[in-house]
Amino acid sequence: MSQTFEERFAIHPEDFKQYSTERIRNEFLIDNLFQKDHIHLVYSHYDRYIVGGAVPEKGKLTLETFDLLKADSFLERRELGAVNVGGEGKVTVDGEVYTLKKKEAIYVGQGKKEVVFESSSQNDPAYFYLNSAPAHHAYPVKHITRKDAEVVNLGSLDTSNERTINKLIVNSVTGICQMQMGLTELSPGSVWNTMPPHTHTRRMEAYFYFDLPEDQAVAHFMGEPQESRVLWLRNRQAILSPPWSMHMGAGTSNYSFIWGMAGENLDYGDMDGVTPIELK
Repeated sequence: MSQTFEERFAIHPEDFKQYSTERIRNEFLIDNLFQKDHIHLVYSHYDRYIVGGAVPEKGKLTLETFDLLKADSFLERRELGAVNVGGEGKVTVDGEVYTLKKKEAIYVGQGKKEVVFESSSQNDPAYFYLNSAPAHHAYPVKHITRKDAEVVNLGSLDTSNERTINKLIVNSVTGICQMQMGLTELSPGSVWNTMPPHTHTRRMEAYFYFDLPEDQAVAHFMGEPQESRVLWLRNRQAILSPPWSMHMGAGTSNYSFIWGMAGENLDYGDMDGVTPIELK
């Protein structure tokens, strides 16, 4: 089995204030998601959320359960979302094959027994970004194309945050228990992925940055609004965001990112906004 997992624990905001840059990176940054012919998963104690990556270059990769889940199969008590950020790939769920192009998603509901990832071409492998959360109901599998997404245009070039939000795995597109995923694309000339920032103590969130030139970076801001910290992220890196933490980023170039979240409700607009002049 070519699969590994890490466990990340929850952090109190008062403790977070004392952390060095290295400690923050160790606790929240995920920089080894994509390993060829391997599945790597990070199990977070924030809402039991799992962030992972699968790169089936030479062959197929099967999503397996692991000891921490105490389950006979990965999806016994979970739901799964996957977004392809590489070449065309296939996801087979209990024998049914779904072909995903770049920036297309698939939702797999609780109780499915076997999930297999593969690439259509070894020369241009698929890169599957994975999110998973505990589930209480079995919703059907849903392949979400770009046409299926709920699209929202926000921001402006005047404030350097003109962006297109593609809501992929949300309750207006498919049946879900608590996990939500979407893909935001910044327009050329824009760098802020959300501004003004916000928190939502009823949900945690994870950000995954991609389509960022290899010689560019994103400054990801986190922490409480009056006690902010910044980490520099590169292409295809992810970061966990606790419910008490704001989350926003500004790049040295435009880029795309995938947001995934889970928690108490499915209200996308459930956010506590923070104005820029309140930040410290």
